[in-house]
Amino acid sequence: MRDLGTGFRYLLKGQRWVARHGKQYGVGLIPGLLTLVLYAAALVGLALWGEDFVSWSTPFADDWSSPWQGLFRGFLTAVLFALGLLLSVVTFTAVTLLIGQPFYENLSEKVDRDVSPDGTAPESGLPLWRELWISGRDSLRIVLRAAVWGVLLFALGFIPVVGQTVVPVIGVVVTGFFLTEELTAVALQRRRVELRDRLTLLRARKTLVWGFGAPLAAAFLVPFVAVFLMPGAVAGATLMARELMGEETEEGRDEGSLPSAGPDAFSPSGV
Repeated sequence: MRDLGTGFRYLLKGQRWVARHGKQYGVGLIPGLLTLVLYAAALVGLALWGEDFVSWSTPFADDWSSPWQGLFRGFLTAVLFALGLLLSVVTFTAVTLLIGQPFYENLSEKVDRDVSPDGTAPESGLPLWRELWISGRDSLRIVLRAAVWGVLLFALGFIPVVGQTVVPVIGVVVTGFFLTEELTAVALQRRRVELRDRLTLLRARKTLVWGFGAPLAAAFLVPFVAVFLMPGAVAGATLMARELMGEETEEGRDEGSLPSAGPDAFSPSGV
């Protein structure tokens, strides 16, 4: 349970870091705003034509009497929009990070330099096109994993009571895990940590990941909030990545103190 609170603390520390570095925060908003416009258009389209899609995909209900046809298709339309909203939360981070790769790489490096005892930040040494390729490839893999979970939760949503209570909570927790993977990837890719090793690191500290990612996933459900939290989320994920890698953090460089890495901290060579 201690890790749960620690993860949430990293989320708050990331927001405080960008609040003290206004220029980095302003630049970090640009990718989120661009992605927001794209997703808003997609969700509006789903709201406008989702009912037509449900009617087209359920021809067996054409002859149903009223009100059962309307209730059935109305329910499916609502579930379809909810699924679209869930997937938008999961993929928003991936798309935003892909669009804003140079912006967030720069922000993450500045966070590393700010809290590093020697004032340096790890560098991948890869050209930008290679970093974009790796980021896009790994993001696609994560989105596909998240889509599988999304379909499963969509199906479980039809179970009475459980589908309206337990499933949404599981959805937030699962979404939080994938959000954290995407966000920590910015810092971990600079350290040349591959996707498989990143997932191993995160699974070894699930409560830490949930403490960071679940509140963020819940906040991202609120319109426009994701845009304003993204820069701080990247900063907080960078701080958390340092603990996962067992790297020393200079407390004097950042307000407050950070918990030190535990003895079970992983490194790529130890995975």
